Amino acid sequence: MKYPKILTLALSSLSLLPLCAQTQVAPYRPGLTPEGITYFLPKTSVRIVLEVEHTRTKPGEYARYAERYLRLKDVAIQPTDKWTITSARLETYGQPDPKQAYTIRLNPKSAAPLVGLTDDGRLLSVNAERRDTTRLTQPTNPRVVSGPAVNAAEYKTQEILAAGSTLKMAELAAAEIFDIRENRGLLAKGQADFMPKDGEQLKLMLKSLDEQEQALLSLFTGTTTKDVRTLALDFTPNSATDASLLFRFSQHNGLVDKDDLAGEPYYITIKSLQNLPAQESPAAPKKTKEPQDDLRYIVPGSAQIILHDRQGNILTSLTTPLSQLGYVEHLGGELFNKRFTTRVFLSPTTGAILKIEGEAK
Repeated sequence: MKYPKILTLALSSLSLLPLCAQTQVAPYRPGLTPEGITYFLPKTSVRIVLEVEHTRTKPGEYARYAERYLRLKDVAIQPTDKWTITSARLETYGQPDPKQAYTIRLNPKSAAPLVGLTDDGRLLSVNAERRDTTRLTQPTNPRVVSGPAVNAAEYKTQEILAAGSTLKMAELAAAEIFDIRENRGLLAKGQADFMPKDGEQLKLMLKSLDEQEQALLSLFTGTTTKDVRTLALDFTPNSATDASLLFRFSQHNGLVDKDDLAGEPYYITIKSLQNLPAQESPAAPKKTKEPQDDLRYIVPGSAQIILHDRQGNILTSLTTPLSQLGYVEHLGGELFNKRFTTRVFLSPTTGAILKIEGEAK
């Protein structure tokens, strides 16, 4: 846990002074640098994790002659790319809300607490050490899961390579494929001129013929390579929202810009699931003559987050608390007086109190 230097120095100096007053907590005002520790309450952000499959089809060298020599129809003549979203999920995490910044003033007469912060200043704990254990899925580079098993060029015979035109090369390659099929049939029937000595050798010979056929056949049908990757997009809602455009996805180009109409639109909808009591806006705190002697935390609202397409088909959904749909509350300053040691644990994602522990000194 990393603590600001000001926290360490202030606590060491206070250890020599009597502890007889409560810790002051005041709204943080940009431009002021009070002697204390500034912390942030979090905004809840959403990470959209997409598992994507990319299939590339490369036409064969003799694709135009596939129907003529092998009676193969619908063979790809042009290279194609196909992108598919295979799965989706939602993750939540916290970010510091600059509108919810407060300072714990280290008054010399105060029972100053030990404050645990994240690296970006979100409040994690009071009078206890705690780490932010949030782990978000990270984007990954493409990982090939299938591709051409063999190199077709290695199986071209001398006759094929010496042919004077592509048409003649295709004709000879097709003839070689038919020869391989004939030899395989003779082996399977036990009628080949050179029969293997045992079953294991027969399997090896048949496997070799299969590889040769597939390699030469790919000169007509083409080859397909498939890779998978993980994509991640981040979204920070300000309130409940209905069908906000999140991204566009094209089956030919994958993830594209929001304004690229070649991609199908995908939306995010956030529905509030409860009616919380009306509270004053966090951006406009109550006006008081003196700072309140307490700690700020958030009572988050519950929401359903839905990722869906234009037709309303749901890719994934998540029911979770969101700080933006809640309100800021105060934890009484009496919890931090000299008679008690109070430990408070807060969520780095929503700012909610997770647990309070207290004991008399």
